[in-house]
Amino acid sequence: METFKKITPQELVANPFSLIGNNWMLVGAQKDNKVNAMTASWGGVGIMWGKPVAYVVLRPQRYTKEFVDTADTFSLSFPDDSHRDALNYFGTVSGRDEDKIAKSGLAVGYEGDTPYFADAHTVLICKKLYAQTMQPDCFIDADIDRKCYPNHDYHTMYIAEIEQVLVKA
Repeated sequence: METFKKITPQELVANPFSLIGNNWMLVGAQKDNKVNAMTASWGGVGIMWGKPVAYVVLRPQRYTKEFVDTADTFSLSFPDDSHRDALNYFGTVSGRDEDKIAKSGLAVGYEGDTPYFADAHTVLICKKLYAQTMQPDCFIDADIDRKCYPNHDYHTMYIAEIEQVLVKA
């Protein structure tokens, strides 16, 4: 397994628009000594409450949401394009139905109690600070509600402090 070095969030030079929106990430967490993860392409990074934060959104039907809700921390792992098939797999198969991690061939590492994917080039270890389910009456642009939530399965948004940034050494 390749090694990581720790950097501060301020030292991260990757473009978050490419990293999240184009390359995708795996949101991972642990519950009852089991790890689960899902592919995500909605989220961001920034500063909130004077802290470096990441935010992600999870739909209520996603199995990974149960893990994120239970854990104090979660990881955002960013594999390179050579793992695109695994990212597609994690986005289409539920961990309720099969052991996605074992079938994917990706290796799980840990930073403290937080699981992450050792095959990633960049990992954010995040501590939850805030969670709120999106509300239909809060959409200023009603087209987003109509287009993205026809089944009214509104995402929960999690804002989390970035406690550690790991990059391949």
